[in-house]
Amino acid sequence: MKSPFRSLALFAVLAGTSLLAKADEVSVAVAANFTAPMQKIAAEFEKATGHKAQLVFGSTGKFYAQIKSGAPFQVLLAADDETPAKLVKEGDGVAGSSFTYAIGKLVLWSPKAGVVDDKGDVLKAAKFEHLSVANPKLAPYGLAAMETLKALGLADSLQPKIVLAESIGQAQQFVSSGSAELGFIAYSQIHKDGKLIDGGSYWLVPSKYYSQIRQDAVVLNKGKGQAAVTALVAFLKSPTAAAIIKSYGYEL
Repeated sequence: MKSPFRSLALFAVLAGTSLLAKADEVSVAVAANFTAPMQKIAAEFEKATGHKAQLVFGSTGKFYAQIKSGAPFQVLLAADDETPAKLVKEGDGVAGSSFTYAIGKLVLWSPKAGVVDDKGDVLKAAKFEHLSVANPKLAPYGLAAMETLKALGLADSLQPKIVLAESIGQAQQFVSSGSAELGFIAYSQIHKDGKLIDGGSYWLVPSKYYSQIRQDAVVLNKGKGQAAVTALVAFLKSPTAAAIIKSYGYEL
């Protein structure tokens, strides 16, 4: 006669195996400005669903090139709305799957207090050697930065001082390391729950100076019909994700 305890233990093992078999991974290309919130969202996503999100961070422009070259991403969280729309139009994204997950804000930032004033007049004074800006051809925040300089009539005069970064993440690194005294980055990179994460000084650039940074997500062809992908998209639209996104200063 079989022991009821052994039968119960076997059932528990089989049940656990079944649950693990249902859990899956989703490969996600994430715009660099969304690094911190997406790491937190991914952790909550795994807790809630059992699925894991494998995250790769970088510039939207580079991700586009990689996707066109066959990169195995299943979901793209871009820093604009144009790239997801383009991928759908070109047959690399699933039609009807794109949606806006956040609206970003641009800031001019220095890790040192008193360097950047709250009106951005530091740009006009130009008493600095280097200004970090993400490559506008690759990063939407870099494009927004250049739009701002043009709107202020400073694009030409400050051009010699601009240090181009591959992504908004690298733009922040240039400033943090001292390679540039100040730079244009995403508000979310220095902001959490209404407070400055790393201190310093910043100017929240008025939205009138640049095109709205509407950040869209899109399911790519390699993710079509995948359970973990469907679950992640649903979670990104959940109140839990919305609260995290807002806490980093994004609008929805």
